Amino acid sequence: MTRRRTTGTLPPAYGEPVRDEDTFRLRVPPPRAPGPAGNGSPPPARSGPGAPSGSASRSRSRPASAPRSRSAARSRVRRRQRNRRRVLSLAVLVLAVVAGAALLVGRPWRHGGGPADAAPDPSRTAPAGGPDNASEPLEDAPEPTPPPTPTPTPSASAGADASGEGDALGPEDIPASGPGTFTVARAGVTPKGRGSAYRVEVENGIGVDPDRAAADIAAVLADPRGWSHGGERSFRQVADGSAGLVIRIATPATTDRECGAYGLKTRGEVNCRGGEKVMVNLKRWQLGSPQFDGPVSEYRALIVNHEVGHWLGRGHETCPGKGRPAPAMMQQIDGLKGCVANAWPYDAKGRYLGGPKVP
Repeated sequence: MTRRRTTGTLPPAYGEPVRDEDTFRLRVPPPRAPGPAGNGSPPPARSGPGAPSGSASRSRSRPASAPRSRSAARSRVRRRQRNRRRVLSLAVLVLAVVAGAALLVGRPWRHGGGPADAAPDPSRTAPAGGPDNASEPLEDAPEPTPPPTPTPTPSASAGADASGEGDALGPEDIPASGPGTFTVARAGVTPKGRGSAYRVEVENGIGVDPDRAAADIAAVLADPRGWSHGGERSFRQVADGSAGLVIRIATPATTDRECGAYGLKTRGEVNCRGGEKVMVNLKRWQLGSPQFDGPVSEYRALIVNHEVGHWLGRGHETCPGKGRPAPAMMQQIDGLKGCVANAWPYDAKGRYLGGPKVP
């Protein structure tokens, strides 16, 4: 009977079988490092004698991966906290900049908006140039005058037609004094918008229609040859206390009284600007000036441009040379000194028509 060959022994021809204890022993390599994926999972364990169990393999891999996971989580938390702090700081900075800009931008609307507020205080600018032909310096201005209570527009029965044109009038047709009360022009009012807010008032009973006068003044202020200078500056008419500029047309006596409140002497002949008020002498509005070679409507433009120029902070100028246009800031009623009469601060090409400053 043939003896069965025992597994793991040498054939009988080679003598007595010797049992090799290491022949069939599996050698299990130590656990490898985590793969390229970086997920921290160990390689699958082999089966066989002496192989470590799955739980033992997992227990050896946890000490290496758990600290890394906790460290990564803490890093993410710290990054999120830093990002939140940065966003919060940026938001606070933006709010501070917007608030500062709002404060700076808000100042021009304090007295009606527009460039008038960017100019020196109107109540202090007259000493540099003074109102037209005034003989004494400007003192502290009284408190701003609120708009008068609206009254019915008087009929044009004082020697002028309703349009206010006075080409056919003479000095005897101009009332020397009036009641000292005023009617506010309401046609052409723009309550809201951009530009320097101004109000037009006409003394009652002097034969000048307030709305027609306001239309004439608005046309002068909007003319590109005027202080708007083709859009560089703008004006808008209002009828309330928001006006930073008040243009009043009044009799010589009322003009003298109003200008005298600012320490100015107009002698019943000329206009003045004091504080926010521009006082237009009715005599000059209706008759013009003997020194001005042009229609009364053109001289009215000179009155508005000259006095509003003072309100904007400009002083008097004189003739730049014989035959040249007289500056609008020149006291042309006192003589042209060789210059040609001119009502506008700029010419048709936008060039300033100025002259040497009067000390």
